[in-house]
Amino acid sequence: MMPKLSHYDTKGRVRMVDVTAKAATSRRAVAHAFVRMKSATVASLRRLKSPKGNPLEIARIAGITAAKRTSELIPLCHPIALTHVDVSAKLCQNGIEITSEATATGPTGVEMEALVAAAVAALTIYDMCKALERGMEVTELYLEKKSGGRSGTYVRAGKRGQK
Repeated sequence: MMPKLSHYDTKGRVRMVDVTAKAATSRRAVAHAFVRMKSATVASLRRLKSPKGNPLEIARIAGITAAKRTSELIPLCHPIALTHVDVSAKLCQNGIEITSEATATGPTGVEMEALVAAAVAALTIYDMCKALERGMEVTELYLEKKSGGRSGTYVRAGKRGQK
């Protein structure tokens, strides 16, 4: 049987999924994003010479804040009582690798919260570093893994590219 889109009712109207009858389970999701930049920009960041302060730490806080506000940004996303959110930003040879993790116990998953955290952290890196380089690219935004809920565990196949 082919999976169907869950945000549509039987008449094809957009709807918020009803999770009333779903059991509350422990749920966890990890997402990834990458901000590609020139080696000179990476070198400036290694010396912490950004005009606006430490972009890695500010991006981390922005990602955490964004995860908590996901339902305000994504129209049909349920508000979730998150029990933990963490974001890390690591300097690499050609950019910054971002990993976010969200956890909650409830009737619906935390994939969107993890993805929003990674995306906003990446956009914050761009904002913080645009004085150094306008040509940066936010790439590789994806769900790495998730656990919990009726659909069980998902782990993304394949390895990331060399950073």
